[in-house]
Amino acid sequence: MKGSGGEEIHGTTHAPNGNPKGVVLMAHGFKGYKDYGMFPWLATRFSAEGFIVHRFNFSYSGMIDGDGPFEREDLFEQATWNTQVVDLQILSEAFSLPDIPLILFGHSRGGVSTLLAVGRGSVHPDGVIALSSPSNCNPLSREDQDRLLDEGRLESPSGRTGQMLYIGKTFLEEQLESPEMHDLLTLSSGIDVPCLLIHGEIDPTVPAEAARTIAGNISHSTLAIIAGGDHVFNTQNPFPVDGEPSPQLKEVWSAIEGWLE
Repeated sequence: MKGSGGEEIHGTTHAPNGNPKGVVLMAHGFKGYKDYGMFPWLATRFSAEGFIVHRFNFSYSGMIDGDGPFEREDLFEQATWNTQVVDLQILSEAFSLPDIPLILFGHSRGGVSTLLAVGRGSVHPDGVIALSSPSNCNPLSREDQDRLLDEGRLESPSGRTGQMLYIGKTFLEEQLESPEMHDLLTLSSGIDVPCLLIHGEIDPTVPAEAARTIAGNISHSTLAIIAGGDHVFNTQNPFPVDGEPSPQLKEVWSAIEGWLE
């Protein structure tokens, strides 16, 4: 499927047995991908509950398919919030079914993109699930912002593959040119569909306070803080779909099940 800028969105769809209860679109985080860690396991859980699930790689993620290296480092460097919002809009239109609820699911940066897409009114789902999501769009220090604008890109190595990736200056320029379209908390405050915010209590990447802040801005929000949970809820990568989940990942699914009911 063609996504933002005509680039390909690679995805995997899980179909339930019988008539579907709903559709779930699963968005990965920064340097993540559709086959990362908990994603396949959670997708099978949703499918077993009767949902069509589509987990995908953003068109500018740099990942093509599978769990190998970043095959399109050039696309990774061009990725912005806007490219991801456009992807979500395209996917939502493609997977929407008459009288079937649509749920957007995003982890970390994917959670931000999901909230932005809904807050901007680009996508109109029936519910949102955001895991380990930051509460703002710009994680860069002032020093890094200045360097990015001066040099055109910032180094961002991948610990998984050993590749040297780069953040391109367009990522920051778009935010500076239209700050109101990247004001996550203000945009989130206008979301009027049920939202589930899940966060690990000891997340070393994004503090749990981010989830509390976002939840406090959304009128129909449910907050689940997972005791002992880290950024990926203590799930190794790769993680087999038939593997034994961590206690924290079990708690994530329990929170999702309760919210779905």
